[in-house]
Amino acid sequence: MSKKLYVGNLNFASTEEELKNLFSQYGDVTSVVIIKDKNSGRSRGFGFVEMENADAAIAQLNGKEFGGRPLTVNEARERENRRQGGQRGGFGHDNRRRFGGHSHQR
Repeated sequence: MSKKLYVGNLNFASTEEELKNLFSQYGDVTSVVIIKDKNSGRSRGFGFVEMENADAAIAQLNGKEFGGRPLTVNEARERENRRQGGQRGGFGHDNRRRFGGHSHQR
């Protein structure tokens, strides 16, 4: 059964093909994606690999140097539902402006 792995601390110059070659040493790789910044298109320094035999890849590659940086490799967690726009905005975020610079309501 294939598992999705989180791969962090990637060198910003690393490619999906290089990552696929590295992980394919430990099992069949189904997919590889490096997450990129929406505006600049530059790597955000992490990605995901879906593969068979993921436990062996985690054991062998977590902490291993790749592109001059020690990788963080673990099983990916499901993404949490987040409000649109993150934690900013909305009533109660920062009431100091609304209430004369004081951090508490009167």
